[in-house]
Amino acid sequence: MAQQIADRRDIDFVLHEQLQIESLFKHARYQDLNRKSADMVVTEARRFGLKEILPTYGEGDREGVGYEDGQVKVPSCFYGPYKHYVDGEWIAMEEDPEVGGQGLPQVIAQAAREYIVGANFAFAAFGILSHGTGKMIELFGTDLQKKLFLKKVYSGEWAGTMLLTEPEAGSDVGALTTTARKNDDGTYSLTGNKIFITCGDHDVTENIIHPVLARIEGAPAGTKGISIFLVPKFWVHDDGSLGERNDIVCTGIEEKMGIHGSPTCSMAMGSRGTCRGMLLGEANRGMAIMFHMMNEARLGVGQQGYLHGSSAYLHAAEYAKQRVQGRDIAAARTPDATGVPIIRHPDVRRQLMRMKALVDGMRSFTFYVAYLFDLEATATDATEKDRFQGLIEYLTPVVKAYCSDRGMEICDLAMNVFGGYGYTREYPVEQLMRDCKIATIYEGTNSIQAMDLLGRKLGLKKGEVFMQLLREIRQTIQTAEKIPGLQPLCGRLDQLLNRYGETAVFLGKRAMSPNVKAAFVQAYPFLDVTGDIVMAWMLLWRAAVAQPKLAALLDGAEDPAARIAANKDAAFYDGQIKAATYFIHSQLPVTEGKINGILEGEAAAVLDAAEKSFGG
Repeated sequence: MAQQIADRRDIDFVLHEQLQIESLFKHARYQDLNRKSADMVVTEARRFGLKEILPTYGEGDREGVGYEDGQVKVPSCFYGPYKHYVDGEWIAMEEDPEVGGQGLPQVIAQAAREYIVGANFAFAAFGILSHGTGKMIELFGTDLQKKLFLKKVYSGEWAGTMLLTEPEAGSDVGALTTTARKNDDGTYSLTGNKIFITCGDHDVTENIIHPVLARIEGAPAGTKGISIFLVPKFWVHDDGSLGERNDIVCTGIEEKMGIHGSPTCSMAMGSRGTCRGMLLGEANRGMAIMFHMMNEARLGVGQQGYLHGSSAYLHAAEYAKQRVQGRDIAAARTPDATGVPIIRHPDVRRQLMRMKALVDGMRSFTFYVAYLFDLEATATDATEKDRFQGLIEYLTPVVKAYCSDRGMEICDLAMNVFGGYGYTREYPVEQLMRDCKIATIYEGTNSIQAMDLLGRKLGLKKGEVFMQLLREIRQTIQTAEKIPGLQPLCGRLDQLLNRYGETAVFLGKRAMSPNVKAAFVQAYPFLDVTGDIVMAWMLLWRAAVAQPKLAALLDGAEDPAARIAANKDAAFYDGQIKAATYFIHSQLPVTEGKINGILEGEAAAVLDAAEKSFGG
């Protein structure tokens, strides 16, 4: 069975037909780009992902990470592709070429990462972490720090990480105990322990630059007293040469459910009293620096989750076309009826259609948020820039949580299509399901994303950002209403959008009342509702683009079904309309039920006596 990652035809549809990204090329920042060059980037990323990274997926999982005598070794199949990862400048595609990037719009980089992250996240993570480290240095580093580190981590010659979590300070970052003491030479001596550090130590690069959250001695308690430091694995002299091994070491690697090729490390600093770091940015501003990067990081995790689902869906669809099992239900009573491919069975079709609708919608969703970053970066009008930034802020927790949850759901559905074979290692969906789960947990668990949406994002600018989102969705509805055949879909989404607005007002008031716990017990259902509505919006948007093009292809056809079957473009556009029809008619009634549940105001789980009800 051929390994698959993502649907290139659909990627092109979102980039050029739905979002029409060519408008970006009119901006001076991207004036040297055109559709041909953008497509070439995605084509080369596809080649790199399929030919070089994808073969490491199963092999890296089976070999796993080695740890012996304090040394971490990655799967042996990673070394060759990693060199090409660096040589191809894939790690910081959207950054300036002068510092190791390709100068691309974020949305094109997002499309290219479909094939890099989708091929093997455990491999791609080395570059993802390095890019995040580089971005913090670019935005907040001193001239010396940029000179020493920026190009090397952006290029991937050196790696980066993020040392945040501690045994007693996970989501509650303010409880961290890692300390920093200022030295006479302006550096800091750090002491503490961190856990769950992705790519915390390895032998892929000669040096690793660790951003570390710590509290300077005497700093305020809680998050207000946290600073961030750059702690190199090997100290870097002012001339750029490598010095002595720093006192930051891996004390063990986690044995995980999935992403076995990724070294998830426990790290100790200062066990010999000689761990040195440089302050990044201002003292006590560590959380602000870290959160500046969270929007992009959480978009990346949402993409990671949905890409596992994308691959699982494509595998399931191919398997369903090949696997012969059972008779066609319409011929079940015919004695001599022969077996048919399972794609002919209605419930398999239902599962595949749900997977398709979710994958299509999530691709549009993640690309749209990436495109908002580009629109915000190139906007010259302050009001427009502010509008794009507000939409990014509101949608970030949704894209992270909803896409990772639905990615996991798709992996589960795909395993069902495979039946017993899906539960074995003979087919890739077993690994995809294991690897997908982490996306629902890190960069803030999905429950934390829900709390962020309700507690921080819903009330942004006194609710104006929320209202702007509703206006964006209604603009799509108004466009689609003018297209024959789409009016029923528009009416159902518009009706639910009104209920969604009522729900937001209801929860917003509760969150500001003494009954705050009763509001936040509904935070996750509210995020889930938001995600469903965004999916319906994206799918309706797709249908509004596809329907006129399908009509043109079917013009004059005596047998439209036959033409659709014979014409790839017609089949593709017809699939867009079917996916939107399925989701809006099948899912939105369920979403309305979720809204009804929220408005009921049920809060049994958070009543004072409820704690005694749990766990026997």
